[in-house]
Amino acid sequence: MLLLLGALTIGLILSLLAFGVFISFRIFEFPDITTEGSLTLGGALAAVLIVAGVNPVLATLAAFVGGALAGTATAVLHTRFKINSLLSGILVMTALYSVNLHVMGKSNIPLLTERTLATMAESVGTRILGAPEVHMLGWEVSTRDLASLVLALGVAAAVGAALYLFFRTNIGTAMQAAGDNAQMIRALGVNVENMIVLGLAVSNGLVAVAGALLTQYQGFADVQMGIGMVVWGLASVIIGEALVGVRALGFLITGAVMGSVLFRLLVAVALRGGLNPNDLKLVTAAFVFAALVVPGLVRRTRRPRA
Repeated sequence: MLLLLGALTIGLILSLLAFGVFISFRIFEFPDITTEGSLTLGGALAAVLIVAGVNPVLATLAAFVGGALAGTATAVLHTRFKINSLLSGILVMTALYSVNLHVMGKSNIPLLTERTLATMAESVGTRILGAPEVHMLGWEVSTRDLASLVLALGVAAAVGAALYLFFRTNIGTAMQAAGDNAQMIRALGVNVENMIVLGLAVSNGLVAVAGALLTQYQGFADVQMGIGMVVWGLASVIIGEALVGVRALGFLITGAVMGSVLFRLLVAVALRGGLNPNDLKLVTAAFVFAALVVPGLVRRTRRPRA
């Protein structure tokens, strides 16, 4: 049960990462490698501010601002200086490694004794349930783990709903149109470059919030925590699309959450089954490869029968 709760919680937290990748990869078709640096930046900013005594909510909001600035830097390199989109992300990601080290002052910051969103959720859960542990389906579950799961679910639902409402506004619709047909939306008087800057700022802001929440849940921030996360986000989006099977915006946002949770569960099951942790990135790449290839194979198999 502990493994299941942990996998669900981390999957829900990283659904914000999936939202960010969904915006950059699906709406703008922008291969934004900045994700790996902005997730670490969000965790680093949150950790440093929390250690300095700042309220965890404000620290998490500061992480969003930091991630948004990183995304803006990538977008400006691409739109104003005409640097290739992939190379722009690589440049900013590379620079962020040094930035994150300067922000943290060292490679790892522990938060085990600090007041975080996870400890705040635990306090609320303890007051409501009246005990540090509860019995659920025959298992003894920590109130902290249960409260963290509820917090992650609430944040994922709130951010998903906010994204859905945002993309139904005039600005959100213009962003989608800029990604679908830049020439058409430019003819209507919309500045496509500004839409890209705004989109990548929101995307990396959400990724940084995912890093801040992950840091507070795990109890530490590490300069290496963002490595491979862009693959995680991509896998979540692709798996989610395969699960929902519909291209409507609401379903795609829901699918990103489902894909993130399922992907984390697959990783947790593989580790529980005896997978060598050194092979985790290899298995992650294999999952992504399967998510990319299998849906196409299924469609080609069904087509002759139809």
